[in-house]
Amino acid sequence: MEVSAKKVGKDDWTAHWGTYADAASRNPAQVMRHELVLATISRMLGEIDLLMDIGSGQGDFLRRAANRRVARRMVGLELSEMGVAISRAKVPGATFIQADLFNPPQALREYRGAADVAVCSEVVEHVDDPVGFLQSVRTYLKPGGRLILTVPGGPMSAFDRHIGHRQHFDKHSIAAVLKSGGFLIERVQLAGFPFFNLYRLTVILRGKKLIDDAGAGTGHGHPNALAVLAMHVFGFLFRFNVANSPLGWQVVAVARKLEP
Repeated sequence: MEVSAKKVGKDDWTAHWGTYADAASRNPAQVMRHELVLATISRMLGEIDLLMDIGSGQGDFLRRAANRRVARRMVGLELSEMGVAISRAKVPGATFIQADLFNPPQALREYRGAADVAVCSEVVEHVDDPVGFLQSVRTYLKPGGRLILTVPGGPMSAFDRHIGHRQHFDKHSIAAVLKSGGFLIERVQLAGFPFFNLYRLTVILRGKKLIDDAGAGTGHGHPNALAVLAMHVFGFLFRFNVANSPLGWQVVAVARKLEP
């Protein structure tokens, strides 16, 4: 998920992946986001040499990308040591690096200016300094390279706060952050209406009880039966979401690296 520790000492990503790894992999919202990103990549012209997943979590996106052979090389950057370990087991053909972009390790030097496309999915909402974070992301893109970004829109839930969301975004606020971070906006779309919105409302109404539903209260790090059933139902309903609607609560942006 997050690849910056700046001002976020209270976030424990090792504990997060130990508790919620299974729920995250099953989460239909994550699947929806990954499909939106992959559809965006498929519309891009030309071969992708290096695809970089910034905040690669436990490797679910790059596993999907690898299965579809969307790039010749793939690199995931992740703050959590546990996330990196899980990812390496899931996607042995990709490179995963434990990294804080505000204090990058030596291993990242060879990737400066190297990525054709960077994906940053559900990361920026966790960062106290999103502009500074995106300025760091620029470092690893080729001149004119593209960033595909997803961030949550709509109201914040108790679970969102529990996992460290600082803010949610709309079209205007994410565009402002991207521009200040040194990117030219190509497209911002609002996806997920109506069933992703309904899913989010369910999460909000469930409140703090969702923390236990998703794994924290089960004693074994797996979602309970109610959560699994809800994810199956919404996974089916998400097939009928609209990919671009002014009412959607999933924000997807495509931006191009600007040169100084």
